[in-house]
Amino acid sequence: MAPHPPSLPHICSHEFAGTIITAPTSSIYKPGDKVGVPGRGFHPCGTCFECLHDAWPDSDPAGFSVYCAHATNHGIGGAGGFREYAVVDERQVAKIPEGLTPVEVAPLMCAGLTVYAALKRCGLKPGQSVGIMGCGGGLGHLGLQFAVKMGYRVLGMDAADAPLSLAESLKTGARIVDVRKESAEQVKAQLGKEDGRNEPGEIGLDAVIILPESQKAFDYGMKLLRNHGRCVVVSFPNAGFHVNAGDLVFRDIEVKGSLIGSNWVLKEMLEFCAGEGVKSITRRFPLSGLNKLVEEYNKGAGGKLVIDMSVEE
Repeated sequence: MAPHPPSLPHICSHEFAGTIITAPTSSIYKPGDKVGVPGRGFHPCGTCFECLHDAWPDSDPAGFSVYCAHATNHGIGGAGGFREYAVVDERQVAKIPEGLTPVEVAPLMCAGLTVYAALKRCGLKPGQSVGIMGCGGGLGHLGLQFAVKMGYRVLGMDAADAPLSLAESLKTGARIVDVRKESAEQVKAQLGKEDGRNEPGEIGLDAVIILPESQKAFDYGMKLLRNHGRCVVVSFPNAGFHVNAGDLVFRDIEVKGSLIGSNWVLKEMLEFCAGEGVKSITRRFPLSGLNKLVEEYNKGAGGKLVIDMSVEE
């Protein structure tokens, strides 16, 4: 992601977890604590607009913000988690709850937090409906679990065999749609029948989350929304997305972006995972197997691929 990394060689990994070796006496954490570490929020400036503004929903206390433009991002602008020891900012981390392991938590530090925060930005109440475009990917398969456990009616959409199979294997109760076989119009008509609604404007989902960097996925998701629905965009393709102004003007569709969640939301998300049994589907590799991990990632099988330092070389 230009202009990063700033130079080579570079230590990657923007979401990781481990055990605290040493901490200041003033810290709320102590040696031996296991914590998860998201990429964003390492040494923010504490004085910019983002750091000082604490009035937004789910904001962290004034003086710290994961959105600070002057902070370092582990694994992107600065050294990441593919190392034996890492220095982190205690304000950016979260203690791992009982019942979760570092290997399970590491993929939650970006993928889990991102889709959890996106669901919160949908502004839904239990019983309302949400669609997840890209439901079998690293973020999507977590989003399916979160959304169902939050009490929403959930549709998951994907366009490849392996991610669809992974999404189905979760057995969340969400309806999984192969967009290669069912059009948005067909799915929306079925929703109308299930809900007993006849007016075109009231048929469809209350919200949809766009995870793939695909105009087709964006268009499909927008078509599924009812009037006054909300589209939350997480992906950011280089070419951007084309938005039909008619959807905004005549259907009153709201399009919002969602980047990541605050440290407060990170801790809430981890407690939710521990309490509700939400887990990432992972495959582990030793650090020496990083190139193999990249090869597997490019196959697009879905889920999350994790470097586990405890795995023998």
